Amino acid sequence: MALSPMMQQYFKIKQQHPDHILFYRLGDFYEMFFEDAKIASKELELTLTGRDCGLEERAPMCGVPYHSCEAYIARLIKKGYKVAICEQLEDPATAKGVVKRDVIRVVTPGTITELGMLQEDSNNYIACIYCHEEGYGVCFADISTGEIHATELREEADLKLRNELGKFVPSEIIFNTGFLSKKEMGSFIAQRIGCLAEVTDDNTYDYAAACSVILKHFQKGGLQDLGLQDKPLVCCALGGLLDYLHQTQLRSLEGLTGLDVYSESEYMNLDIIARRNLEIVETMREKERKGTLLWVLDKTKTAMGKRLLRSYVEKPLINPTVIHKRLNAVEELVDNSIYLQELTECLSGIFDMERLITRIVYSSATPREVKSLQAACERLPALKALTSQGKAVYLREVDRELDELQDIRDLIASSILDEPAANLKEGGVICKGYCQELDELTELVTNTKGYIASIEAQEREKTGIKNLRIGYNRVFGYYLEVTNSFKDLVPDTYIRKQTLTNCERYITQELKELEGKVLSARERAIALESTLYEEIKEKIAAQLARVQSSASAIAKLDVYCSLAQTAVLNNYCRPDVNLSGTIEIQEGRHPVIEAIQMDLPFVSNDTKLNQEDQQIVIITGPNMAGKSTYMRQTALIVMMAQMGSFVPAKYASIGVVDGIYTRVGASDDLTSGQSTFMVEMTEVAHILQSATKRSLLILDEIGRGTSTYDGMSIARAVLEYIANKVGAKTLFATHYHEITDMENDFACVKNYNVAVRRKGRDITFLRRIVPGATDDSYGIYVSKLAGIPDGVIRRAYEILDQLESGTGQVESKSNRRPQDLSGQMMLVQSDDSELARRVKEVDLNTLTPIQAMNLLNELKQLV
Repeated sequence: MALSPMMQQYFKIKQQHPDHILFYRLGDFYEMFFEDAKIASKELELTLTGRDCGLEERAPMCGVPYHSCEAYIARLIKKGYKVAICEQLEDPATAKGVVKRDVIRVVTPGTITELGMLQEDSNNYIACIYCHEEGYGVCFADISTGEIHATELREEADLKLRNELGKFVPSEIIFNTGFLSKKEMGSFIAQRIGCLAEVTDDNTYDYAAACSVILKHFQKGGLQDLGLQDKPLVCCALGGLLDYLHQTQLRSLEGLTGLDVYSESEYMNLDIIARRNLEIVETMREKERKGTLLWVLDKTKTAMGKRLLRSYVEKPLINPTVIHKRLNAVEELVDNSIYLQELTECLSGIFDMERLITRIVYSSATPREVKSLQAACERLPALKALTSQGKAVYLREVDRELDELQDIRDLIASSILDEPAANLKEGGVICKGYCQELDELTELVTNTKGYIASIEAQEREKTGIKNLRIGYNRVFGYYLEVTNSFKDLVPDTYIRKQTLTNCERYITQELKELEGKVLSARERAIALESTLYEEIKEKIAAQLARVQSSASAIAKLDVYCSLAQTAVLNNYCRPDVNLSGTIEIQEGRHPVIEAIQMDLPFVSNDTKLNQEDQQIVIITGPNMAGKSTYMRQTALIVMMAQMGSFVPAKYASIGVVDGIYTRVGASDDLTSGQSTFMVEMTEVAHILQSATKRSLLILDEIGRGTSTYDGMSIARAVLEYIANKVGAKTLFATHYHEITDMENDFACVKNYNVAVRRKGRDITFLRRIVPGATDDSYGIYVSKLAGIPDGVIRRAYEILDQLESGTGQVESKSNRRPQDLSGQMMLVQSDDSELARRVKEVDLNTLTPIQAMNLLNELKQLV
């Protein structure tokens, strides 16, 4: 059997897109066939049917309505598939033979522009990695907002690439074949980033070809105009990315205008481990936004502001001058609460101009999305009036960039109905009065009988034929009917068409023109509306740069207002950011915990770190007493200061740090066969290799994954290496109390502990960090708080008492046979100590109760 013409067309198109699920347009549905249909029916829970196609067996088939396809495409994209949209390129009603069809776009995770498929508070990046023996060229593009970020990574390139991927979190990655040899990096992408990643044609990464693509896209005469003259690796990556986007979008990419060629050294180094441990944008366990630093700071009113604030949080600065310009803008708003409130109210309700203009530029915006842009523009005059009052450098910059876009607003208001039809093919989009021809067609469609009656009355009056009437039939169309008694009054312009017994039927040129208009008015009106709508979008798209500038200004203003509002609500102070190398925080608080536990007072603490006598602070104290909270809050305060935010403290002087590195908790990495201890040591190795004198290290319980002596040895060696080689400011929490004697050996080391109030075997956590070391971790008490059965707690105290007796033996519970623990490290005083001597001298038989109490008090003092 021969294939039907339609299926021949289908197979020809499918051969060009073998790795994509082909959405093949048939009438009002996108249909899928064969293997695509089987996949889609399973993933989308669609009914699998069949279709006769000229083969022996029916072709498996399923479909989705074309007007509601976005939700289905989004589900497939989320599951890692790519979708090729094959559209009808001509009207089926007038097509001769098989309707012309072709793929108009390939939707991939990194090329989505549909607003309903995107998260408004985060960018959707596609990354391109060009791997070379000298390093990497890396590009990140968000085609929904029109931005591209690009950088070269050479020294410690693998580590830096991990950090950049963790910073941008792309939803899709493409790369050249050279990257395939990077097995560990591939494993990192699969496990930590978890996005679609694939190799693309190496020819697209050729330097000469890439440069040609870049210059053509940005319409520049030379690479120096883009800052790429000395960045060949970036050129190769950017060329490969642009080529891939052209292949998938099958249209011009004029919306991609913003190229940011940056150096990773411009921003604080926050590797993916630090981002996870500090819970900057998502929590460690639930992967939620609530409970993160971003959640605390985000009071933004616009989608543009939400995305920009996230980038501020992800990329703290290291240039104090730029930081202070941000802080000046925030401070002006903090100091003027009325001005802040007015700006915040004015920002409310501004739609996502960045993504709306991109949709318009790519001619994919719906009429309702265009009206959303008008609604945003209508708020700009009032906002402009407010921004003109700003005095800080960055507020003045916002005012300069903000365009009221009155011409765009007026164009949309005069051309698009307030409530346009959802589907352009149904008509009802263009305003009355915008186009005279369309008005006439619309009037014909809505008032055909009125037009006929009007012409009939005009002809009666003009000819004097009182009973003249206009009729219609399928053979002649519209006609003028005159009875025989009035035939003499018929003008010469009438053309006889039919003679009946008692009347004559005529046509006129005017009537035939009207007939043509009436019969095709609806189709012509819809076609004209579509043409006008495309012209309107082209006029708006021509103002892309102005709209993007205003959107950028709104985003920055929204972020400044958000940071100011957070500062006012939470009583934050302005930090002094400098190059001193010293971190001094008075009455610092953890921003997230304070926000979550609003009804409970947060115990504030001071922090002081420098390059001289407090470079390393060793913190001891009970579990659950607040050591980790204290260290994390210090890191978060430094981050907030360097992103340009006020901070939760009474006073803060922050010497700029070039990176924050953390080792807080660990877990098995079973996929790569690494134990908890191996993961811990890998993280520590990364920190020691990457940190500099200007870094801040947050290290919690180094060495706990092995034996006591091993762990303590590693912890001390790490601290000595930091003190002697790295020189980084370090907060180091530990239960190895023995290493606190480093304070005596190193001038840069200081001991602190978390204070507790003790009453017998009950303790109260005071949450205060105080100078000095502690020699008790109160682990059994914490176990009790965790719900360990009382019997276990009592037995634990018995064993502890036996261990602290100094004999090194524990009496077994089952048969009371002593266990020799002399090989274990004993954290009690030796037999010849003052405490042991006093206990041996006591004669319990002669002690009175008062004497016993006094003796117990003396022994306690010795302990």
